[in-house]
Formats: sequence, structure tokens, C-alpha cells
Amino acid sequence: KGQATDIQIQAEEIIKLKKQINGLYVKHTGLPIEQIEMNMERDKFMSPCAAKEFGIIDKILDHPPKHDDDEVH
Repeated sequence: KGQATDIQIQAEEIIKLKKQINGLYVKHTGLPIEQIEMNMERDKFMSPCAAKEFGIIDKILDHPPKHDDDEVH
């Protein structure tokens, strides 16, 4: 019974964390919770453009200019 209880506690904690994370995505993207939940159900890899369109990043940075090797950074 102890192991089953531990598994149940862990599952409840995971669900609680998912709700908190989804709430942050709603707050920062302005998207409805249903869309966030659907998109976060599975791993999803996005291009920088897709991430910007989704609202999880503000802007896409260009690569910094290259410097000579002997220059101090």
C-alpha cells in the first residue's frame, strides 16, 4: 500500500505543477487555457518563429558578430 500511495502523491504533484506551468503560459501568451493544455500534453519542438508566434518568446536574436580570436570578449 505504501508504494501505491507514493505513486498517487507523485501523480497529484505532477498534475499540480502542470496546472501552475499552464497558468504561466496563459498569463504570458494570452492564449486560452484549453489551447495551452492541448499544446503542452506532449513534447513539442518549435522553430524560433513558431515560438514567437505562439507567444513564449518576445523576439528572435541574431547571432552576435564574430570577433578576431585575439580580441578580448
